[in-house]
Amino acid sequence: MSVRQKKVASLIRETLGEIFLEKIRNPELGLITITNVDITADLKIAKIYISVYPKDKREDALNKIEETKGMIRMELAHKINLRTTPELIFFIDDTYDYIEKIDKIFENIKNDNQKK
Repeated sequence: MSVRQKKVASLIRETLGEIFLEKIRNPELGLITITNVDITADLKIAKIYISVYPKDKREDALNKIEETKGMIRMELAHKINLRTTPELIFFIDDTYDYIEKIDKIFENIKNDNQKK
């Protein structure tokens, strides 16, 4: 990823965080966090990774975001100064699920070793 891509991705991440705080504040959706933004070399497509807490609200949150994607992109266009505002594609970031799974495995190994 080039320096320009990194700067634009960081700007998009920060700005989307503000938009989510201001515009998509819905307690029914849980806590939504922008965890990562990957942007294509031509800056036309941005992959946005979100984390939702609690886990059981992930689908609802992603559906709500998809419903309001046009408004989110319009707000982003108003707040950042780019020639074209990238298309936004949202994904659930399940990195923390893997971390929890690995932690449980290590905990089980530790408990098994202590029993022996």
